[in-house]
Amino acid sequence: MKDRLITLACALGALLLFLTLFVHVGEAARPDVTVPTTAERGDNGLAAASVWLAGEHVPTRAVRARFDGALGAADLTLSGNLLIVSLPVVTPFRAEELRALDEWLRAGNTLLVLAALADRPDWAAARTGLDTDFLDLTGLGHETVRASVPAAAPPPGTTMTSAFRRLAEPQRSTLVPNRTHVYFDGVAAAVALSDYPRRAFPSPAWTASLPDDGFMLCLARSRESGAGALWVRRPHGAGTVIVSGFSSLFSNRALGLAGNARLLANIVSASLAPGGTVLFDDEHQGLSDAYDPEKFYRDPRLYATLGVLVALWLAWVLGGTRLRVPVSRTTAPREAQLVRATGLFLARALTAPAAAQRMYEHFFRRLRARLPVAARPAGPPWELLEHHPRISGADLEQLREWYAAAHSSGRVPLTRLHNLMIRIERQLAA
Repeated sequence: MKDRLITLACALGALLLFLTLFVHVGEAARPDVTVPTTAERGDNGLAAASVWLAGEHVPTRAVRARFDGALGAADLTLSGNLLIVSLPVVTPFRAEELRALDEWLRAGNTLLVLAALADRPDWAAARTGLDTDFLDLTGLGHETVRASVPAAAPPPGTTMTSAFRRLAEPQRSTLVPNRTHVYFDGVAAAVALSDYPRRAFPSPAWTASLPDDGFMLCLARSRESGAGALWVRRPHGAGTVIVSGFSSLFSNRALGLAGNARLLANIVSASLAPGGTVLFDDEHQGLSDAYDPEKFYRDPRLYATLGVLVALWLAWVLGGTRLRVPVSRTTAPREAQLVRATGLFLARALTAPAAAQRMYEHFFRRLRARLPVAARPAGPPWELLEHHPRISGADLEQLREWYAAAHSSGRVPLTRLHNLMIRIERQLAA
């Protein structure tokens, strides 16, 4: 019993070590959900925006490292760059990243935050931490207000449960400008798409607010709710922060709708200085270049851990197990084993037709025993079977057919013949 417990404990320990070293436990991924990264070509990816801008000779770069290192890259200009960040994120921001971002903004760069406040794409439906990240990045708070435009009544039969189920077709939201602005030059409206209902009925609206004394400009609103949905503010320094309450405006499936592409082009044109670059944040959406397999295998801690495990295994094998051959005891065979062995021997030596003939002999002997001595026939009692009312003609015909096959060295299914004889005897006895 002790040996088995030790084996179980070691097996569980090995399994736990394997899961710790080689299994990444993170956000549950679904094959039909795409995240907003430049490598993603699905519905909610940003590959189309990145490729389109690059095709227009706009410098673009996918940021797959922490901001404290990526924003200070030597090949980037000090000012006149645009960073696009989608919220909520899967990789949390660090304090040093936020400090680096603040310095980067003060130097005269632009941050575009696409936050899932008023739309609900599938990648953002189950994520948390939006409130904290939104405040840390933009310096803005957000709160729920009553819509100035009454929300449309829910369809008949809609419940609170069905309001949070994924939609068969994406739900559209429309961004319309409040006034003329360089960002909305030639843009009458932009469209955002939600894979889940925007909010439960009745639908509330979101608005941004400044926690501290400051200034922000609301450039556009949601046509459905009437609430603000696009803001711009200038924090300390020469930088600009653009905040969108719709996170899906520039996704692959929405970029070609309404004036979405023109809106992005206007923001890029107004934000970039000569030599500036459009940066897409892939790092905080789970796409990072930080993992290096070669560095993992060069780490001396890996081999130290393996050495400790091998030493423990050797100590267990040498000191905790009994390395002896179990004593084998030979017992005399039982009666049932002798009968089974004899039957198997006869089954190999006896042919099927010969066995069937012997089965017919015993069967007819039992049938003749049912008749008076004077009426017992010398051969098979076919007349008894033919005149018995309970025996079907099909069974009798099958019995005759196999009888002929047995006496002509034909093929006879012994199991089926045995079952047929048992059935006929039961019918005679009924």
